[in-house]
Amino acid sequence: METMETPVTVVILAAGLGTRMKSRKAKVLHSAGGRTLIEQVVATALELAPPERVFVVVGHQADAVRAAVRTPGIGFIRQEEQKGTGHALMVAREALSGLDGWLVVVYGDGPLLRAATLRSLIGAAAGNAAGVLLSAIMEDATGYGRVLRGVSNRVTAVVEQKAATAEQLAIREANMGIYCYRADLFWRHVDEIRPDNPAHEYYLTDMAEILNRAGHSMLAMQIEDPRECLGINNRVELAEADRLLRQRTAQHWMIEGVTIEKPDTVSIDAGVQIGMDTVVEPFARILGTTSIGENCRIGAGAILRDSVLADGVEIGAYTVVQTSRVGAGASVGPFARLRMDNEVGPGAHIGNFVELKKTSFGAGAKAGHLAYLGDAQIGEESNIGAGTITCNYDGKRKHPTAIGKGAFVGSNSTLVAPLEIGDGAYLAAGSVITEKVPADALALGRARQVVKPEWAARRRERQKP
Repeated sequence: METMETPVTVVILAAGLGTRMKSRKAKVLHSAGGRTLIEQVVATALELAPPERVFVVVGHQADAVRAAVRTPGIGFIRQEEQKGTGHALMVAREALSGLDGWLVVVYGDGPLLRAATLRSLIGAAAGNAAGVLLSAIMEDATGYGRVLRGVSNRVTAVVEQKAATAEQLAIREANMGIYCYRADLFWRHVDEIRPDNPAHEYYLTDMAEILNRAGHSMLAMQIEDPRECLGINNRVELAEADRLLRQRTAQHWMIEGVTIEKPDTVSIDAGVQIGMDTVVEPFARILGTTSIGENCRIGAGAILRDSVLADGVEIGAYTVVQTSRVGAGASVGPFARLRMDNEVGPGAHIGNFVELKKTSFGAGAKAGHLAYLGDAQIGEESNIGAGTITCNYDGKRKHPTAIGKGAFVGSNSTLVAPLEIGDGAYLAAGSVITEKVPADALALGRARQVVKPEWAARRRERQKP
């Protein structure tokens, strides 16, 4: 957070129903860029103000919205009835009126707004202005309030679309609904907002005319890209916000030294960390709180979620890694799956169509292909042959398998847990192992092969019509 010379209080309006989303959950609980909309806006607010000066006005599904905001210290204000943006601030008076400095008002469904833009808005108010609103010059301002200017280009009023005259509708400067006020003046005049409109609601847009009438100046700061102020009203706008946020994230990591091939196809969540010289191939998805070290390669179509990769890790194409840790220099995939809570040691190799679940896989160990290893401990430098499975579930409970260091498990072995295999032991291919195998022993668990010469030929002869 960058410290502002004058203290800043940020109010996030997030009480609305969001009916146009056609959803059973509140609009601000939908996600874009890897976070809920409310989390995105809170993260921006925290770049301007400490948690104790950030407040969220809640109403619809208030408890769920509170739960979505994980930062301790954020304040919540309940707006029982949604009677407009001005009303939301009125109900917040008791919590906010004692806080001096600047009062910044933003919306919980506006995830694209940058902290840098809000800093510029505050800077524009730093003279003698009572407040500044964010505006934009638009080719088509339909649906937006128009900004009316007077002497010295100051804002005299904001007129809503429905109340505007034909001359006012021709104005291309639109109000984006983002405000910065001198807190003392705002609270002095907020009660002058009246519900004299067809909706009988209290609108913050009236504050421009109220402050002007009281002899104070209201300014407007024009933003170059109105998309930054995009409020989410439907799933189409949600998808566009997600695209723009992920584009920003990809650009950030490329500037930080990460190669992203075909960045428009890659999804990287806001909470991800990536080290320099890592390469991310097309259509990869890096989600949640995943942390990737330096000089890694993330294969095409791979999906990583809430996992930690050390330096030099290679994740093959179409591999899924979830809530797992992968040590330096290890390789996983292609087409592998680390399902949950796995620990893969440095230099280990997990090949195609190998699945791990709650398994510790030792340094330098190998499972080249076609294996399932669940609830297992695999020792360093062990080799797990193709087709090996740990039978960890008896229908009611899960059981562990422990394989020692340097063990060799032959192809198509079936390991019936609970089971312990000692260091350096060998398991013959095709074995079903049900009992403990001592260190350095050879275990076979299969029937002896029987060969009957000419048996097949005689059978075919008997089957002739």
